Amino acid sequence: MTINSRNHYAPPWGDASIIGVAGSSGSGKTSLALAMVASLNLPWVVIMSMDSFYKPLTPEQSAAAFRNEYDFDSPDAIDFDVLVDKLRDIKQGKVAQIPVYSFAKHARLPQTTTIYSPHVLILEGIFALHDQRVLDMLDMRIFADADGDLCLSRRLVRDVKERGRDIEGCIKQWFSFVKPNFHKYVGPQREIADIIVPRGIENKVAISMVTDRIQKILAHKSKLHQLELQRLGQAALEAPLSSNALIIPQTNQVRGIHTLLLNPKTSREDYIFYFDRMVAMLIEKAMDFLPYEPGQVTTPQGNMYMGLKKSADVSAVVILRGGSAFETGLRRTIPDCQTGRVLIQTNWRTAEPELHYRALPPNIAQHGLVLLLDPQMSSGAAALMAVRVLVDHGVPEEKIVFVTYLAGRIGINRVLSVFPEIRVVVARMGDDMQDRWVETRYLGC
Repeated sequence: MTINSRNHYAPPWGDASIIGVAGSSGSGKTSLALAMVASLNLPWVVIMSMDSFYKPLTPEQSAAAFRNEYDFDSPDAIDFDVLVDKLRDIKQGKVAQIPVYSFAKHARLPQTTTIYSPHVLILEGIFALHDQRVLDMLDMRIFADADGDLCLSRRLVRDVKERGRDIEGCIKQWFSFVKPNFHKYVGPQREIADIIVPRGIENKVAISMVTDRIQKILAHKSKLHQLELQRLGQAALEAPLSSNALIIPQTNQVRGIHTLLLNPKTSREDYIFYFDRMVAMLIEKAMDFLPYEPGQVTTPQGNMYMGLKKSADVSAVVILRGGSAFETGLRRTIPDCQTGRVLIQTNWRTAEPELHYRALPPNIAQHGLVLLLDPQMSSGAAALMAVRVLVDHGVPEEKIVFVTYLAGRIGINRVLSVFPEIRVVVARMGDDMQDRWVETRYLGC
């Protein structure tokens, strides 16, 4: 039987907290954002500068910019439509490709920067609190306040050292554009800020107050995520095993290998040998879902044989650290398989899975089959997160096959209730909350 209704699941980064930090040019916005990151001491905090979203210039505008006669300090210079689109992607947990702007060339570069899965995004820029569409997505609005003379001196040092400008041009821009636009556009943002931070990074009390508030927001979202996992677990408990959970045939050979793997007295050398053999059998079963097309060959005896050949690429994503135990068996079965890695670990304080690292094969969304490898699935929380990472990177559900040695019914149903079109290939069903002993025996630690 299948689980007909698709349950909703949003990972911890599915509703990213976005903090806006506005202020005059040279007011210390970037330094304040960096101080907030250091104070939070979390790996999922990203700073995004609005400088990346300057509009591409026409040849005439570019020439004016090199003469220091183009107004970069007006809201019209910012591509707010693109900024809003990228913020919405991040807010929804999607992959966002952020443009890269060169101040030396006064142009947007062809490459982009990828932002994915931040729990907190700090948007800093002189107009971070200007556009109402941006304001609607912010969890907190901060205005960095600083003396005008200090802002000018900081801007001079930055533009001369980092952007190759001359002092005369910097001063010309300051009095022609920066100062007038501060009073017209930037200063009024102070009125809608939740917190005004004078003296920048020297204001330890304000930074502590901001980070405490962010921590409370994150703690609330973490609690909601755990409740969602519990809800999915309860639904999975009451459902029959999905038909997309495929247990390999329990032949005499398979049962014999199970006996060796489950026996604590089996030597580590034998354990590794037979586990690699079992992995090869699991991969072979998963490869049945790779698309094939008719192919004709001439045999050594000169006969024509109508066979099949794969019509798409296959790749595999290893869930670290346990999934590394699958790599030997994978290479023996598919020697040229492209591989990627994700690191998902459970926070021992909250029992919540956390995404620490990802490195996926290029063009993974175009592959005909993507194998997700983990030797053991218990609660299914890490598997849910891993599948969501692939889906967020454009991999269709029906092309994902989760391959595991040992799994529990609740864990499998929890994953398939959210992603009913993926398949799970498993060698043996077990208890839902077993310790992760499979990888420990294989890796020896």
